Amino acid sequence: MNRPVLLVIAHGSRDPRHAATVHALVRRAGRLRPGVRVETAFLDFNVPSVPSVLERLAAEGVRDVVALPLLLTRAFHAKADIPAVLREAPSCLRIRQAPVLGPSPLLVAALERRLYEAGLTPADKRSTGVVLASAGSTDPEAIAVIAEMARELRHTGWCAVRPAFASASLPRTEDAVRALREDGVRRVAVAPYVIAPGRLPERIAAGAAGADVLADVLGPSPELARLLLERYDETRAAGLRAVAA
Repeated sequence: MNRPVLLVIAHGSRDPRHAATVHALVRRAGRLRPGVRVETAFLDFNVPSVPSVLERLAAEGVRDVVALPLLLTRAFHAKADIPAVLREAPSCLRIRQAPVLGPSPLLVAALERRLYEAGLTPADKRSTGVVLASAGSTDPEAIAVIAEMARELRHTGWCAVRPAFASASLPRTEDAVRALREDGVRRVAVAPYVIAPGRLPERIAAGAAGADVLADVLGPSPELARLLLERYDETRAAGLRAVAA
């Protein structure tokens, strides 16, 4: 049986580093699974667009596609934008939309990787509080996922973990940093819960001015690349079960 094409759908950004990071991540996932064809598309700002990739796949005779939102929470883009554009795909394509990436233990591992790369060690956990800084959303489901991720990160041994947001929600990164200081936390680190550079990650970095450590964005980390394939496998397996039923 031919495997479905994995179509990774990113939001896109005017910041060229965003698309470069997405492409690097997708290439890494492709190297992990050479037998799976992996394509990239963007909702806005960057090319190729989702419709153009879907039209090209249909013209090539592809029939099955797993569309994976490159999103950490299930908010408006996953619930509305992506389903809308997929509904306009050529009728010859069978498309299944995969779940978003978060929450996942692999994301916790990726966050810790970035914190260690920023200079921390496992021995620092008991004296370090972490601000888990996300882009932000007004969607309660998305906010709940950030809170869940903060709890999961806390369970790995950091002395405290507080969620924060670059937009749409409160508290802001700088407020969470200040609150940890007021709680007597000796060392404060900011861990951006975002995939690629751009305007909102820059807001997070600005808000981290009072912290001791600022980790990098998740980027093309090995854990994130594995997570793309994990979501692909879950969606493909669910499709096979549906056919068997």
